[in-house]
Amino acid sequence: MRGESAVADAQSPVGSVDRALLILQEIGKHSRGITLDELATRIGLPKSSLHRLLGALKHRGFAAQPETGGPYFLGTEMLATAFRFYETMDLRTLVRPLLLRLGEEFAETVHMATLDGGEVVYLDKVEAIRSITMTSVIGGRNSAHCTGVGKALLAWTYPTDEALRAWADRYGPLGTRTRNTITNPAKLATHLDQVRQRGYALDLEENEPGVRCVAAPVFMGRSAPVAAVSVTAIKDRMSPARMEEVGHGLRRAIAEQV
Repeated sequence: MRGESAVADAQSPVGSVDRALLILQEIGKHSRGITLDELATRIGLPKSSLHRLLGALKHRGFAAQPETGGPYFLGTEMLATAFRFYETMDLRTLVRPLLLRLGEEFAETVHMATLDGGEVVYLDKVEAIRSITMTSVIGGRNSAHCTGVGKALLAWTYPTDEALRAWADRYGPLGTRTRNTITNPAKLATHLDQVRQRGYALDLEENEPGVRCVAAPVFMGRSAPVAAVSVTAIKDRMSPARMEEVGHGLRRAIAEQV
């Protein structure tokens, strides 16, 4: 056992709150529940201290023990609080600091968008000083299959070829925007598999001639992305090496900030 002092190594401002959060994190890893002994071993707390904290969490509904002496589970209030947050959260407010950071880091136009059927809806946009003329406006729409943000959203919202084909059947046919647009659902499915392997999507002048884009999904704890963010520039400022640099930077910034 690591001992109670080890739990305090994180130097949380309020030790008891930190311990309660560690308990919830550990319980959340065990869908079939976890016993008091197992919790004590994994967290490194004496069972007496652990039992008191679990009592407080149970009182507020954040932990549950359906059977006396049995395993612990996350409580219904914990789940209800999380769902209430996701149902009412203002994505634009939450993601805006990330967009500002990306705009400053890359000095290019940055977008945030969500998926709505076969289209993306732009919720926010940070213009670069050396801005370029684009079709994207806040509240505007573009086809999902030919935009960077759209492909980043599609790749994880429809993560199998079958799911993507069903999406294409419902919202197709896939329209042509430029000579680079992928309009064949099978080719798009193969392309999105590459997006998942790479971790970010590319728009190689598929939506607008002369404009390239790198986009990555934002999950916020969900299995499917709640939004995608992108960095967009003219072709001359988006070489393959630059796009790779931006892609890795996007993923790093999202992991650190949202």
